[in-house]
Order: sequence, then structure tokens, then C-alpha cells
Amino acid sequence: MGTRTETVAFFLEQLEGRGVTARKMFGEYGIYAGGRMVALICDDTLFVRPIPEAAAYLGTPVEGLPYPGAKPHFRIEPDLWEQADWLWGLIALMARSLPEPQPKTRKPAKPKGNG
Repeated sequence: MGTRTETVAFFLEQLEGRGVTARKMFGEYGIYAGGRMVALICDDTLFVRPIPEAAAYLGTPVEGLPYPGAKPHFRIEPDLWEQADWLWGLIALMARSLPEPQPKTRKPAKPKGNG
């Protein structure tokens, strides 16, 4: 189905001025904060990695799959997004708790042959 642009716009509006961005990825969206990908929005639903800090914040987390073949994530239904301070608490917690992204390494170019 894919995520509607209106859904992402509402999500970002709730966190306006807090440095949260979204990048389109294969019809869905990656959510970034503090230089880290902290969540996904897939099929109009927010998903965060199932780390202990998120479980504690959510209380009784509900698991779901953001896309076929994915590992389970915690699913955050859109009605919770209306609580902007609560939502920011979750996103900020994920930005603090997730590891630094690994720097991308470039593979050396193969030498061109003479024939």
C-alpha cells in the first residue's frame, strides 16, 4: 500500500522545530533524528526498533513487521502521534539509545584491463 505523504507530513508537523526529518525509501519513510535513523513509517504506521529503552517507555509494546521479511519492531499507532510531547520523548529516546551509524566505506575501484 505504501505510506501517504499526508501521514508523514502530520508526523513531522507534530515534531516541528526538533530536527526530525523523513527520507523516502522504497515507497515508505525512514525517520531521522540526531544523525541517526530512529524509526520507520510503513503503511501509515510508525515502527521503532525493539530495544529495552523503547519497551520501558511504551509500557506494553505491540510488535509488528514494518515490511515483508523485516525483523519485528514496536508498532506505534497514529492516534498516539497526536500527543506531540510523548511522541518527541520516544523519538529523542531512540536517538539517544541507538548506536552511532557506521561510516560508509568505499570499495577500491578495480583497475581497468588493457584488453
